[in-house]
Amino acid sequence: MVKHDGRALAQSQGVLLDRIFVSLSDQTRRHILRRLAKRPLTVSEIAAPYAVSLPAISKHLTVLEQAQLVRRKKRGRERVVYLRPQTLQTAAKHIAYYQKFWRAHLDALQAYLEGGDL
Repeated sequence: MVKHDGRALAQSQGVLLDRIFVSLSDQTRRHILRRLAKRPLTVSEIAAPYAVSLPAISKHLTVLEQAQLVRRKKRGRERVVYLRPQTLQTAAKHIAYYQKFWRAHLDALQAYLEGGDL
């Protein structure tokens, strides 16, 4: 039986979240993700609308892969890139936690400022 260290798991999830948010901080990568949400694309198709080299696009894709937001799969002579939406759900859950936290605290502040009880 393998014992899992809760701290190690939380730390690895933290690293993944860091990578997700770093990936999403770049406009080009966000645009790539929006395009991949419609359908898988080859690396050449991804690069087409940008005035950058294929190696530059490949670097963007590597950042997205490290964040587990996309995966590349070889199809014949081409590499097809697929969106991994389940990873975005991980980030969405993290954000939802803080939305709930702040909503509750701001509601309490509003009640206090309006003369109500906490």
